[in-house]
Amino acid sequence: QVQLVESGGGLVQPGGSLRLSCARSGSIFSINSMGWYRQAPGKERELVAIIHSDGSTRSADSVKDRFTIERDNAKNMVYLQMSSLKPEDTAVYYCTVNGQRTFRGLPVDYWGKGTLVTVSS
Repeated sequence: QVQLVESGGGLVQPGGSLRLSCARSGSIFSINSMGWYRQAPGKERELVAIIHSDGSTRSADSVKDRFTIERDNAKNMVYLQMSSLKPEDTAVYYCTVNGQRTFRGLPVDYWGKGTLVTVSS
């Protein structure tokens, strides 16, 4: 029902900037939070940043001074603005949504297929 499609990944030099986009389609009753995870080669998937329904945000210590998560509810979009990129930021970035299908229903997680970000000179 709900689909998430990431875009904006690519090759960027260290110190550069990049903005990732996530488009949501399909029906969902309510959204509790939206966020970004990433997975580097040989490592576990980790939380990058998350934005809750009240607008509050939280991000990993490694990116909190460089990355910003944004949302546009009217357009069903969530973004990750990345700056001062480092080689260790190289990973597949995944968009995720936590929400409810029905009123008072159990929360469920939705995932996109990911977009690759490569930081290299």
